[in-house]
Amino acid sequence: MELGIYSFGDMTGEMTPQAWGERLDALLRQAEAADAAGLDVFALGEHHRPDFAVSAPEVVLAAVAARTERMRLTTSVTVLSTTDPVRVMEQFGTLDLLSHGRAEITVGRGAFTESFPLFGYDVRNYDDLFEEKLRLLIRLRDTPGQPWQGRFRTPLHESMHIGPRPIQEPLPIWIGVGGTPQSAVRAGTLGLPMFLALFTGAAQGVNLVELYRRAGEAAGHAADALQLATGGHMFVGRNSQSAQDQFYPYYSHYMSLHPAFQGGMPRHVYDQWVAAGLLVGSPQQVIDGILAQHEILGSNRFVGQFDPGMPASAADASLELFLTEVLPVVKAETRANPEPAGATA
Repeated sequence: MELGIYSFGDMTGEMTPQAWGERLDALLRQAEAADAAGLDVFALGEHHRPDFAVSAPEVVLAAVAARTERMRLTTSVTVLSTTDPVRVMEQFGTLDLLSHGRAEITVGRGAFTESFPLFGYDVRNYDDLFEEKLRLLIRLRDTPGQPWQGRFRTPLHESMHIGPRPIQEPLPIWIGVGGTPQSAVRAGTLGLPMFLALFTGAAQGVNLVELYRRAGEAAGHAADALQLATGGHMFVGRNSQSAQDQFYPYYSHYMSLHPAFQGGMPRHVYDQWVAAGLLVGSPQQVIDGILAQHEILGSNRFVGQFDPGMPASAADASLELFLTEVLPVVKAETRANPEPAGATA
């Protein structure tokens, strides 16, 4: 089983060029530590707000590529609805060359909509934009140089150069899925690997994973093409209670970005989420939670958001425990038992 981490470069203090630069420096340092420890995947998300330092993940991933040797480098997610698939293909083709074949793309519609007015798109076309651009991105990857015409973009002609081409053929494209059944069905129908974001435990994802695999099977895709990654918010502490107490203030503030928790997440709701499988606790609790997702959902990759709303010092401490105490145990357990016993496939 592959293990990874992801971040949006959350800001916890002042929002100035110096502070953004320090946040990006911390991400580079954390990526180097993760690569040295043997982590498999490093991912960065995309936001266009002052309280996040990463608006151009492909640029930061290129810097990570220069400082690392083995980790896969991907996004979590590229908001494809409001970007140009041609540019995405060029950027990640370049990243694949710079990283010597380690690039991936994870695309999604985005949980926030600030990029729509910023880049001149109508949010009323939220799903139609994603559908058209996803199919174009796949076409650019699989059959380059072919003419194309759609609704939202100027046509492409055979004479147009789109490059450089990546080392990997094909360049991996994952679909990021929050909680929308339509998105899971789309991923399965297209035969693309799915990254499923979970707020709590494995039970939250059972129905979506079933939809994904049924859609893939109905479309004639081989079972081994339907790879599944799970992930979500994560904090590792020395013991259960201290981890939950330490993480709560950061998480409550972080979740105030969600419309349901304006003013912060109440403690009783947080405790309910932890009880339902939010990965907050001792190393053993986090190990058990990751293995439960692997066994119940049949996932072959876990990618945890290791720093939601946290200052660098707290994120560093949690990451160290993840790399030294969680990573080796999960790797050993899944090598010994490679087939998830309770998978819903």
